[in-house]
This record gives sequence, C-alpha cells and structure tokens, in this order.
Amino acid sequence: MQADDYLPHRPPFLFISELRTVEPGQSATGVWHLTGEEAFFAGHFPGRPTLPGVLMVEALAQLGGVAVLADERFAGKLPLFGGIEKARFRRQVLPGDDLDLEVTLGRMSARAGKGSGRATVGGELACEAELLFVLVDAFPS
Repeated sequence: MQADDYLPHRPPFLFISELRTVEPGQSATGVWHLTGEEAFFAGHFPGRPTLPGVLMVEALAQLGGVAVLADERFAGKLPLFGGIEKARFRRQVLPGDDLDLEVTLGRMSARAGKGSGRATVGGELACEAELLFVLVDAFPS
C-alpha cells in the first residue's frame, strides 16, 4: 500500500515516500526520501538547503492520518490538525536524507484524537511532537 491509498494528499504535498507498517487505529511507520529536488530547498535556504521543521511535523501528521484512515471506524472522515504540542527539532535534515517517520495514536474518539510522532535520520532524532486532530466528514453534504 501507498500513503495515497489512504490520504487525499497528492504531490507536491504528499510527504510519505514509503509506508513500512500500518496498524489501523494504532500506529504507522514510513519514510520520506528527500531527493534535493523539492522546490522548498531552493529558498530554504539558498546555499544551505534545510528541510523546514513545519514540514517534518506535517509529514508526521500525514503518517498519523494513514493510521487513522486505515481504521474502518473512520471511513469517510478526514483528520485535520487540531493542535501541535511539545514540538522539538533536534537535527538539521538535508537534501538526500531519508527521514524515518513513526507515529503512535493515543486516545481516539469519533470526533478527535491524539498521537505522538518522531522523525529520525540515520537513527538520530530530528523532530518529535504531540499531534491533536479533529475528524470531519471527508465530503461535506
């Protein structure tokens, strides 16, 4: 399975290159292969390209979305950011890096949920955050 089998996101705003594991409603792991060809590297920063921290958090949220939407209980729903807590950035991420992603879901209800995520490069922590999301109808009536 691919991330876009679960998510409505599409390039250039789909940040999961490969799903490794998915436990519906529980957790997921994946990777974002950064080629260096991504448009944001040209402007962030010229001469010293660096993955923006907010995009690391978005990649974690997308992976969390996969874990949520893989659960049949949430069919027809769309998880949206409700909040980000305790986000920390520990390592610069560069063109050519593989950003390994892991998200574990916590408390879930029919309308909202929580998760925690970590992103690493070569085993070194790059980013961690607690994610809060709300569930809305994917196709409003």
